[in-house]
Amino acid sequence: MVKLNINGQQHEVDAEPDTPLLYVLRDQLALNAAKYGCGLGQCGACTVIVDGEAVFSCTTPVLLLEGKKVTTLEGLGTVAEPGPMQRAFIEEQAAQCGYCIPGMMMRAQALLARNPRASEEEIRAQLQTNLCRCGTHTRILRAVRRAAGLMQTAEAAPATGSRSVVR
Repeated sequence: MVKLNINGQQHEVDAEPDTPLLYVLRDQLALNAAKYGCGLGQCGACTVIVDGEAVFSCTTPVLLLEGKKVTTLEGLGTVAEPGPMQRAFIEEQAAQCGYCIPGMMMRAQALLARNPRASEEEIRAQLQTNLCRCGTHTRILRAVRRAAGLMQTAEAAPATGSRSVVR
C-alpha cells in the first residue's frame, strides 16, 4: 500500500512502488484529467503538480510521492465552480481537441503560483515542454495571462466569506 495526498485528501492505493502516478490517478482514483500521451514525459498531457512543481505523472513512480502533495486539474476547481485557471481557459476558448489542455493548465498553475506576474517569455518557456497539435497556442497564452489576472484579483479581494466572481 502506498499513501498519497492528492488534492488535499489522503489515499491508500494498492500499487507497486514503481507504478507511474498517472495509472493510479486514472485507474484507481477516477481522476481522469491527466491524460496518457507519450508515456515518456515528452508531451506533457499527463502533467500534475507535486509540491508546487509541474511533473510528468506518466514517468513519476508513486513511491517517490509519499509525504508529498499532489494536485491534479480536479483539485483546481469544479464544474460548478471552476478555479481561476480553469475559468480563464474556458473564457478564452483555449481548447480545440482539449487533450493537451489539462497538462498546459497544470504547468501554468505551477508557474503562476511561484510567480504571479510571470512575463510572456516566462510563460512560453514554462509551457514549452507541453505539446499541442491543434495549434491553439495563442489562445492558450491568452488564457494563462487571463488566469494570472484573475488570480491577482482574487488575492486582492477582501475576505467576505463569499467568493467574488471576476468577469
